[in-house]
Amino acid sequence: MTMIDSRCLMENGGGSGGSCFPCTPEEEKKIVEEFNREAERDLKEGNLYFVVSSRWFSKWESYVGRGGVDNLDNGKSLEPQDLDVERPGPIDNSDIIECGSSNDGDELELVRTLLEGRDYVLVPKKVWEKLFQWYKGGPALPRKMISQGVFNKKQFNVEVYPLRLKLIDSRDDSESTIRISKKAYLQELYEKVCSARGVEREKASIWDFFNKQKSSQLAGSKQTLEELHLLMDQEILLELKADGSPSQSGKDSTGNELALVALEPPRSPISIAGGPAMSNGHSSSYSLNLRPGSALNSSFTDMDDGFGVHSSVRRVEKGGLAGLQNMGNTCFMNSALQCLVHTPQLVEYFLQDYSEEINTQNPLGMHGELALAFGDLLRKLWSSGRTAIAPRVFKGKLALFAPQFSGYNQHDSQELLAFLLDGLHEDLNRVKQKPYIEMKDWSGEQDEEVADECWRNHKARNDSVIVDVCQGQYKSTLVCPICSKISITFDPFMYLSLPLPSTITRTMTVAVFHGDGSGLSMPCTVSVLKRGNCRDLSQALDSACCLKSGESLLLAEVYDHKIYRLLENPFEPLVSIKDEDHIVAYRFCGKGAGRKKLEIVHRDKCTPDILKCNVGKYFGTPLITYMDEDSPSGADIYLAASRLISPLKRACSSTMAHSGKDDGFLLEANGETSSGCNGQCESMDQSMGNTELEGTDSQEFPFQLFLTDDRYLSCKPIFKDSVIKSGNRIKVIFEWTEKEHKLYDCSSLKDLPEVYHKTGYRTKKTRQEAVSLFSCLEAFLTEEPLGPDDMWYCPSCEEHRQATKKLDLWMLPDILVFHLKRFSYSRYLKNKLDTFVDFPVHNLDLSKYVKKKDGKSYTYELYAISNHYGGLGGGHYTAFAKLIEENRWYSFDDSRVSPVNDADIKTSAAYVLFYQRVKTESKAELGETSQAHAGL
Repeated sequence: MTMIDSRCLMENGGGSGGSCFPCTPEEEKKIVEEFNREAERDLKEGNLYFVVSSRWFSKWESYVGRGGVDNLDNGKSLEPQDLDVERPGPIDNSDIIECGSSNDGDELELVRTLLEGRDYVLVPKKVWEKLFQWYKGGPALPRKMISQGVFNKKQFNVEVYPLRLKLIDSRDDSESTIRISKKAYLQELYEKVCSARGVEREKASIWDFFNKQKSSQLAGSKQTLEELHLLMDQEILLELKADGSPSQSGKDSTGNELALVALEPPRSPISIAGGPAMSNGHSSSYSLNLRPGSALNSSFTDMDDGFGVHSSVRRVEKGGLAGLQNMGNTCFMNSALQCLVHTPQLVEYFLQDYSEEINTQNPLGMHGELALAFGDLLRKLWSSGRTAIAPRVFKGKLALFAPQFSGYNQHDSQELLAFLLDGLHEDLNRVKQKPYIEMKDWSGEQDEEVADECWRNHKARNDSVIVDVCQGQYKSTLVCPICSKISITFDPFMYLSLPLPSTITRTMTVAVFHGDGSGLSMPCTVSVLKRGNCRDLSQALDSACCLKSGESLLLAEVYDHKIYRLLENPFEPLVSIKDEDHIVAYRFCGKGAGRKKLEIVHRDKCTPDILKCNVGKYFGTPLITYMDEDSPSGADIYLAASRLISPLKRACSSTMAHSGKDDGFLLEANGETSSGCNGQCESMDQSMGNTELEGTDSQEFPFQLFLTDDRYLSCKPIFKDSVIKSGNRIKVIFEWTEKEHKLYDCSSLKDLPEVYHKTGYRTKKTRQEAVSLFSCLEAFLTEEPLGPDDMWYCPSCEEHRQATKKLDLWMLPDILVFHLKRFSYSRYLKNKLDTFVDFPVHNLDLSKYVKKKDGKSYTYELYAISNHYGGLGGGHYTAFAKLIEENRWYSFDDSRVSPVNDADIKTSAAYVLFYQRVKTESKAELGETSQAHAGL
């Protein structure tokens, strides 16, 4: 348990407002971290959290030294040296509150498009109380923790956006807003409505008034509002019973005519189970043991969009042309659903009897509820003509089983597709009891034998219409780089995520420094792939600098004259490096992995920083070298620094030096001890991180070095006999006085070029890059080493190795889905690629890519596309889908459906492509046919 200074836990009776004694930043940080840990240990429904603006909270984090929230504009992390790290002012949540909101924190409206981390953070109640005690301000924005998901998929989330309902009072048609948790029960809704409108509970009757149609009366239910599928901003209707009796059917209590629709649209005579349909729409032979309280046992379905009372589940003329209403940033869901409901095999399956295949016992599934909700929605879309559907029930099920898609923020259509395909498979899995099958390690067998065994094992545990139609198999080969151990597996896949290779290059200028001080720095300009990685940049520099055998480069980004980050990960994408950044390559003999680094930054005592009292300003480019000693002495540090700056020595500097030498150092008369760190540095000696100095020999050197911490906020003079105990990086400040400026020419340290120097002339707009779908597939199948975060455990070496991986397509499904990886995420950058991918609409022939030669057709036709327009964190999803019977393409933009020409479906917005196999008789089938005819 962290011990907190008692000063911060006492009230200051003498101060106005009863504020506590001022805490130091370190004490505030410890208090908050302790309360955060306490909250993590006690997660449960009902816990109170508070929403705090990231803009204010990042200032507080910088003040207490917690690193801050990423600045998404420039990719740099907010650091104290980059900001004014004075104590922040009062808490200010004004930037995340809708204008015109009331002053009550429970009723305040948050801006709808907020994202956690980017726009706001959530802090536990005790943390908020402390922050408010220290800083005041506000307003307070309390939110409760709720439990989402069912069965073994439960998780805790804070309900940042409670349900907001539009209450219409039938007596005067007045509208008011009811704010309530979606986890609240119906009784609580009645209490809020009756209190707000001043009516007696016994006389009140509330209706689901979605789209201003009386779809169902909300009464006598123990379900939550979430289970009743009430949506954000939808209408509910209040009616009063006359003399305790129900109001007239079809009229409100004042006699006004109201639209009244059936609770469930009548189904076709052929129900899901193939028997005669009952009045509630379910056949007499259809009786699944669903989860208690399931909305599928209730009368609520996706008819809320005005689904007519005369509709039928049979395909109607122009069936499949119904749109999906947008229910608040649900275009991602609508796009994915339109692609799936236009998959011919799924249409055929869900329009027939599939009740016997519903698996209610599968612990990996959703007890059949997801499949039933999807099937019900598909039937309505194929039987409603052009009437748009509001998929309320389906969205409710999605939020119930996949809370990550709940709420009203934009999500990824491909991630939803992956969840739906997997969820539908598990709900329809014909295997009720999955057998345990031990995986065998490959030991040289023929590919066909291993592949067939792996597929049999997979089918023994996974057998559904999704597997039949959508799953293929690829071969994965891993090779250990140390012992050459080979591991081969054959794995199933549901879709293929293809990278978008780039042929466009960019010019990058890098300053190359010698890490051993053997020469002056020089700029080096190379051309690399625009979407390459740091390994590509290193290889280009190797060639341009004519590196000798055994030499290596260490890449680093310099920001504010300090090392901002070391680019040691070879797979770091080059898009994380901007044109205005400064990149340095340090040249060394031998490899640097695991060796201790000495980083030297330069500070000019002759140019004091007026903002920081007597301390000089940082300038120039940091220098890096390797130290082979575990605990180097001060003498070792000075020797290394002397070597690094030796190329900077002026030709006349030897006349100014004394002849005395000690331990290889050039000693000079220095009448005073450098005191550039006086004041600030000496007062901060306690915060040296994991680095320690031992020994205080007063022996002077020709220049003054100071040991500093990771954030350059503290420093201690280094003496000859000092022993430095540190981690893998030692950071040192080289202080430049007039004497050093006379001895050394530091101009080469100052001339650090930008990655790309923009001229004053406007450059022509680069043409849109185009690649073929085949190029994307070949990039997916290219052998490459695993990333450092995805190491493979080699059973021969018994260690994790960065193995090389090669994928090959072995068997392709009837429905082949390609996901184009347009979105890239890294620690420093989030990016969307608008590359135009040229994909075939007809006759996509993949025969040469498939290793299994079974005589099947591997020619495909495109039938659907999920599109994404715009940038990250927003944009808009649509879909193109082909009606096979009409042989015509249509655009599905939420509720809007319109025909589109074949030539217009190929755009740079294409995100997920859906292909179906062109059926042709295989050689084996032809052989069987010919034998049958011969027998006749």
